[in-house]
Amino acid sequence: MARTRNKTIITCAVTGAIHTPTMSDALPYTYDDIARQAIDAAEAGASILHLHARNNETGAPSVDPNDFTPFLSRIKQAIDAVINISTGGSLTLSIQDRIRPAATFSAEMCSMNMGSMNFSFHPLAKRYDNWKFDWEKDYVANSDGNIFRNTFRDIREAAETLAPHAIKFEHECYDVGHLYNLKFCMDAGLFKAPIFIQFVMGILGGIGADIDNLVFMKKTADKLFGDDYRWSVLAAGNAQIPLATTASQMGGNVRVGLEDSLFISRGQLADSNAQQVAKIRRIVEELGNDVATPDEAREILDLKGADRVSF
Repeated sequence: MARTRNKTIITCAVTGAIHTPTMSDALPYTYDDIARQAIDAAEAGASILHLHARNNETGAPSVDPNDFTPFLSRIKQAIDAVINISTGGSLTLSIQDRIRPAATFSAEMCSMNMGSMNFSFHPLAKRYDNWKFDWEKDYVANSDGNIFRNTFRDIREAAETLAPHAIKFEHECYDVGHLYNLKFCMDAGLFKAPIFIQFVMGILGGIGADIDNLVFMKKTADKLFGDDYRWSVLAAGNAQIPLATTASQMGGNVRVGLEDSLFISRGQLADSNAQQVAKIRRIVEELGNDVATPDEAREILDLKGADRVSF
């Protein structure tokens, strides 16, 4: 009897809030570019699109719902991918501000950061002498003073505010302690199985991006959640494709995109989000897995469906 091929969900994180326009001409920040690159990524094989918004003129990260509206409807009209809206779009704003887009648009999914941490990308400031926009240099250089606040009170407020929307949370765990935070919150009734965990690796302030740490995170999640979770890996920088490949062979799902890495290979900037999606899709399929369609991702993750969003 032929072996049943595993289904691997590909998430594409299209723009994020770390990289700035100076760092890559391919990084989308206008409404048009975010929409176009998201659609192209879905057509390349991403069944989930993780979306941040940016100021249409300057490219600065934004959590204003008015900066999401112009591209959300365009994406939904063009393709059937699952839309996952970030609730971590600013390292300095309150949880109330950060969850407003997810609540406004009642998306199928949204991110849920599972602990407070140092979150810095200030070493990038030394790589550039000329910046496209005035805000960029200070934004990057001063990130060494950031504390990404996600207290238990913040998590509860986000969970309770978004609960009526039946949104599936992508629980972003940047270190092993965040898994224990998630277990505590599940025991308190804030989240119900099956949960979806994103192991976030390689951020300065979080767990390092290597295979030993991935195995440790997976073993810890198995111990805490048993069969009540699905998982994926997000690895920053040049660890993106290697750890995504490893995760796919461990039974996990994968995330790529210009939010997490600007490169397609060592030293070579990616041309687009779709290029990264196409690369990991080819690798995953050649190693024996099938890439999940959006509807298969909805079934695997127990999502509410695109007909119940507000955009």
